[in-house]
Amino acid sequence: MKIFKLWIPVVAWAGIIFYFSGVSDLKTNLEYDFVLRKIAHIAEYFILTFLLYRAFRGSFIMNPLRLFMYAGAFALLYAIFDEVHQFFVLSRYCSTQDVLIDAIGIFAFYIIIRFTKGPLCLTK
Repeated sequence: MKIFKLWIPVVAWAGIIFYFSGVSDLKTNLEYDFVLRKIAHIAEYFILTFLLYRAFRGSFIMNPLRLFMYAGAFALLYAIFDEVHQFFVLSRYCSTQDVLIDAIGIFAFYIIIRFTKGPLCLTK
């Protein structure tokens, strides 16, 4: 049961990302639409990395840095998959720039857990 509680949020969040990637005309019609969409990229991959880190941490015995490496690698692979998915969606395109922006969210999660003394801290 514990495994489901850890991994269902990961699958659900990945599904939400996949769904919004499939929306062909995803715009806010606000003046700062471009900036808002890029901030959304950072936030969604920050959250995905957090959920993956949490799931790996609860499922396997590893040191915290290795946990982040797995979580970050899976999140980055999903970012690449997401961009390939967008290639097949009408009026969307595949962008390596978006993968790099997604990587900012992944790296931001690393920075936060690396330099905080909270329960997700990488040092013991």
